[in-house]
Amino acid sequence: MANTPDYNYPPMDKRKIIGQRYKRLDGPAKSSGRAKYSSDLKPPDMLFGAYLHSPHAHAKVTSIDTSEVEKMPGVKAVYVAAPAGTEINWQGYEVAAVAATTEEIAREAALKIKVDYEVLPHLVKDDDLALAGARAKQGGERVVGDPDKAFQDAEAVSEGHYGIPVVYHCCLEPHGQVIQWKPGADADGKSDEIHAWPSTQNVPDYATSLSQNLKVPATNIKVRMDYIGGGFGSKFTPDAWAIVGANLSKKAGGRPVKLYLDRAPELMIAGNRPSAYAKIKLGGKKDGTITAWQTESWGSGGFQPVNPPAQPYTYANVPNIREVRTTVSLNGGSQRAWRAPGNQQASYLTCCAIEDFAAKIGMDPIEVFKANAQYAARSGAADTYRYQLDKAAELAEWKKLWHPRGQSGSGTIKRGMGVAIGSWNGNGHRSQCRTVINPDGSVSVEIGSQDLGTGTRTIITQVAAESLGLQMGQVKLVIGNNDLPPDGGSGGSTTVGGVSTSTRKAAINALMKLYEACAPALGAQPEDLEAVDGHIRVKGSPNKSLTWQAACRKLGTTSISEMGAHNGQAIPGLVTGGAAGVQIADVSVDTETGMVRINRYVAVHDCGMVINPRLAESQVYGAVIMGISTALYEERIMDRETGKTLNPDMEFYKLAGIGDIGNIIVHMDIREENDKRGVIGLGEPPAVPICAAVGNAVANAIGVRVPRIPMTPAHVLDTLEGRNA
Repeated sequence: MANTPDYNYPPMDKRKIIGQRYKRLDGPAKSSGRAKYSSDLKPPDMLFGAYLHSPHAHAKVTSIDTSEVEKMPGVKAVYVAAPAGTEINWQGYEVAAVAATTEEIAREAALKIKVDYEVLPHLVKDDDLALAGARAKQGGERVVGDPDKAFQDAEAVSEGHYGIPVVYHCCLEPHGQVIQWKPGADADGKSDEIHAWPSTQNVPDYATSLSQNLKVPATNIKVRMDYIGGGFGSKFTPDAWAIVGANLSKKAGGRPVKLYLDRAPELMIAGNRPSAYAKIKLGGKKDGTITAWQTESWGSGGFQPVNPPAQPYTYANVPNIREVRTTVSLNGGSQRAWRAPGNQQASYLTCCAIEDFAAKIGMDPIEVFKANAQYAARSGAADTYRYQLDKAAELAEWKKLWHPRGQSGSGTIKRGMGVAIGSWNGNGHRSQCRTVINPDGSVSVEIGSQDLGTGTRTIITQVAAESLGLQMGQVKLVIGNNDLPPDGGSGGSTTVGGVSTSTRKAAINALMKLYEACAPALGAQPEDLEAVDGHIRVKGSPNKSLTWQAACRKLGTTSISEMGAHNGQAIPGLVTGGAAGVQIADVSVDTETGMVRINRYVAVHDCGMVINPRLAESQVYGAVIMGISTALYEERIMDRETGKTLNPDMEFYKLAGIGDIGNIIVHMDIREENDKRGVIGLGEPPAVPICAAVGNAVANAIGVRVPRIPMTPAHVLDTLEGRNA
């Protein structure tokens, strides 16, 4: 971490720029098509890469022959990723790759590689734990308090079975990169250089990860990315496609190679959100207080499974808990972080169980959630949840529209309301920033971050401009390059806290140097100066001032270059963590067709000091749209007999369209007590409660729980038929 002066940095404050609704700076470039994503690039002499993927869920490569392909006109390099003897554990596994002068030649050549497989037994579904056999591993029992006695003493007990399946990330820009291995002068290759233009969420550390696999020093790997077409947690490491692409480039004499996944393998192998299923039993009082919680949960993150999320979620301090979690190893692509990893599943299992308990005792679920806010894991969150539950209820017209479960009147169209909660940490990651002030008055801010489309460019510029007393257009921002001061990867909703803090410090450090240079001309001490509206002036004496340009001329011929750093720790007033959110779904269900329609969706969220309300609201809108798609349609469908993925495409892997979303109402919880906490990340929190809120709304509408998402017509009708029978 860079050494920086130990100034008493003033907290973020809302004056002219911070807290204002600026449009995102890259909006015109993106909307006009001028923005170039890595997959748009075509450097000179570029070759096109194509993969051969395994068609089997579980197999062993017994032989592989590339001799015919290597002789094909236009083929410049062939790379075997899975030589004979390799065990393949999921369909779509990268077996080999080809680089050729055209995309068509590369695809044709890849299909001509001859591979023989020994097909092995597979398991691709985990919805029925009884069929998992030895692939299921129980992780032991966790007991808090005395759940047996608590259930005996409970005035009411409810039980339910809930499930949330594997879903895909569906990044519009698939995983991959353009990459070039430039051979060096030394025979041992130590001076080789690699230039990479990836689609990544982690520009600063991409070279380090790639270096470990390619045995090229990280300092010899140059990474550049201006724009990314979606990642959602799945694009941190270089992965096999970068390693394969680099080796193809090396074998092709140093020509750049473009290697991106096609849509089907993109869905099958580039990451997914793991499943979670649970049998949950709740006990409590007739006033809504939950006193006992019992969970048997299981799920899979692929061949290397991950534990299903712990229960209960957010309301973790229920006094009596019994929990058993089981992992299941499947022959499917591996899980990756998916916009609040583990939290969507946990919220669904927990909030559905709480809503069922509310229905069991005949109580308004909003009041049950408020009654149990005392169990919130984060200190001080109970009051936040109660406030947000009331606010969301007000915006959703809950008192007017909510009704006890199943009492939605006559007719085939049933209306229902459902509520759910979420939480996230969102503290800022480690970050470094450099601010340069030049004698001509120009200012540049340099930071090795990336903008995932969330508005990071705009946020950094707002903080720098406010800190320097300038307008947004007077600050030039440079990001997206690993030669810049190191930042962190954009994950865990940590970016905004990290970059805003390091930017704030770097700007103030540079400003203090400028004060020192121009203080004599103003007859004042540096600490008596302030930067306001493009002027450096004496505090309390606005007439004693210099324009920004005049102040910068006092630098002579020397520029100011100052660093600012954030060490990842909370700094109240600048950056902290811990965000909460409440969401309410208002749905209509056609009991004849099983179709679920979103009427209105309300999302109330806090994230500390909101630097740009427009961008914050945009994050919530995007998360809600994404979550509604998951709640209504999304599910990886596997064939139990063949092990094949049946919907690895955009035709049968259904996503919501604009007509499916309904009216979204976003309310940012901007209050003075939240401003004082400092900046908190928002990328993930609003993506958490949606499946639970929609599931609860459907249950409220039709009078019975549809136990698992997505809320497809088939699932809804199956549930209704079971009830009627």
